[in-house]
Amino acid sequence: MQHAVPQGAHGSPETRVPAARPAAVRVPPQATAADVDRGWGSGAGGPTVRPDAGARTPPVAARGEHTHSEAPIPLPRAERTRPVVQRSSVRGQILDALRTALVGGELAPGEVYSAPALGDRFGVSATPVREAMQQLALEGAVEVVPNRGFRVVERGARELAELAEIRALIELPVMLRLARTVPTERWTELRPLAEATSRAASTGCRATYAETDRAFHRAVLSLSGNTQLVQIAEDLHRRAQWPLVGAKSPLGRAPLMADAADHATLLDALTAGDVAMVQSLVRNHVAGAH
Repeated sequence: MQHAVPQGAHGSPETRVPAARPAAVRVPPQATAADVDRGWGSGAGGPTVRPDAGARTPPVAARGEHTHSEAPIPLPRAERTRPVVQRSSVRGQILDALRTALVGGELAPGEVYSAPALGDRFGVSATPVREAMQQLALEGAVEVVPNRGFRVVERGARELAELAEIRALIELPVMLRLARTVPTERWTELRPLAEATSRAASTGCRATYAETDRAFHRAVLSLSGNTQLVQIAEDLHRRAQWPLVGAKSPLGRAPLMADAADHATLLDALTAGDVAMVQSLVRNHVAGAH
C-alpha cells in the first residue's frame, strides 16, 4: 500500500511550508461573497480577516517562531465564498483543517511549521493555530520544536502495521458480537454511510474519503453502546490514515474504491450473522486501511 507524500517545500530551513498546491479542505475565510468582490479574502496568500472581524491581520509572530521567506498556502476560489467563520469555533475549524492537511499529505512528515505562518495563511491569529497544534501533539501527529514551531511526525510501515494489529484486537471482538445480536434493520440503517464512502472514494480525494471512512466505522462500533471504545477506536483509525514517510506516489482512485467496497461487503456479512466472514473481512480491511 502506498501513501501520499507531497513534493518538496519552499521556505527557510527553520520553518517551511508546502509549495502552492490545491488544498483538500481549508478553514473557511472570514469573508462573504460580497467581501470577495470588494477584494477581501482574494489575495495570493489566501484570505485575510475582514476589518470588522476582530482578528489581527497579519498575525504577530510568537517569540522564537520564524515566519520569514515562508511561501503562501493558497486557498481554492470556492473556499473564499464560504460563510463567515464564527470566532468561537475558530480553533475547532483550524484543527479540522490541519487534520485534513495531514491526511492529504499537505503537511509533510518531518517538516517544521510555525503557528504564526500557518495563521497568516488561514487568515487568523497564531493563537488558535497553536492551540490546534498542541492538540495534534497530544494525538501524536506532531511534536513541539522549541522556538521553531511543530514538526510533523515521521511514520513508517512498522507503525502502520502495529496500529492495524491494535485496531483488529479492539474492533474484531465487538463486530463478532454485533453480528450475533444486532437485528437486520439496524444494519440497513447504515447502508447510506457505506454508500457515502463509495462516493467519496470515487473522487480520488484521500482526505474526503478518510472522513466518511471513519464515520462508517464509528457508526458500526456505536451499536455496542461503549462510547469509550468508540473514541479509542476512532483515534487509532485517524492515526492509521496519516501518510507514511517515503511513499513514492499518491494513492489513486482505485485503492480507495476497493477499500470502500469492503464496507458494503462487511454489512452483508453482519446482516447475515456470518461470523467467519466478518472475522476475515475485518482483519483484511484494517490491515489495508487507507
